Amino acid sequence: MTTAPYNYSYIFKYIIIGDMGVGKSCLLHQFTEKKFMADCPHTIGVEFGTRIIEVSGQKVKLQIWDTAGQERFRAVTRSYYRGAAGALMVYDITRRSTYNHLSSWLTDARNLTNPNTVIILIGNKADLEAQRDVTYEEAKQFAEENGLLFLEASAKTGENVEDAFLEAAKKIYQNIQDGSLDLNAAESGVQHKPTAPQGGRLSSDAQPQKEGMFAHGDWGQMALCDGGVT
Repeated sequence: MTTAPYNYSYIFKYIIIGDMGVGKSCLLHQFTEKKFMADCPHTIGVEFGTRIIEVSGQKVKLQIWDTAGQERFRAVTRSYYRGAAGALMVYDITRRSTYNHLSSWLTDARNLTNPNTVIILIGNKADLEAQRDVTYEEAKQFAEENGLLFLEASAKTGENVEDAFLEAAKKIYQNIQDGSLDLNAAESGVQHKPTAPQGGRLSSDAQPQKEGMFAHGDWGQMALCDGGVT
């Protein structure tokens, strides 16, 4: 009996990084579950979510690792950067300190991911315009100076949350198509899955593999939670 093929062609690994309380977990839940968690707890270690999207007619499964923002977890969360195809670097537009710390997060991302990792800067809590402490223009300039994609979003209203994840995926897919991302490299953060030929059966050389997580070392660990927002 022929095993059914995957219903997606690629897996992209994402990480979400940034200070505690900027809304990383809320962005993840808004994207994967289409709902806002008003009492989103602090992430301890990492949290994990998935969703299948479509990019240029190809189904892509995103494996998204949401990392803790507290300094005391940095040693643990740094291990999750390895092999990320995309990184969402988040700050809170109402808290300048979270913007000021971006250089530190970007240094980690550059040092611990591969050179082709797509990094997108996200200014979260765009719904709190009256409390804005970081202008759109200065964040856009920071992004341009560092070769980052950029947008502002709101995990609460859902504004631009889809675009944040999709724009990064489009850029990753573009890198695959132009050959700048080597799928055979362990660090690429991308897995290519077999699809069925016409007639719905897999060819003998395209048997489905057991789906794996992008994991190493302690990557089986999942998050425990306490109170607060991350």
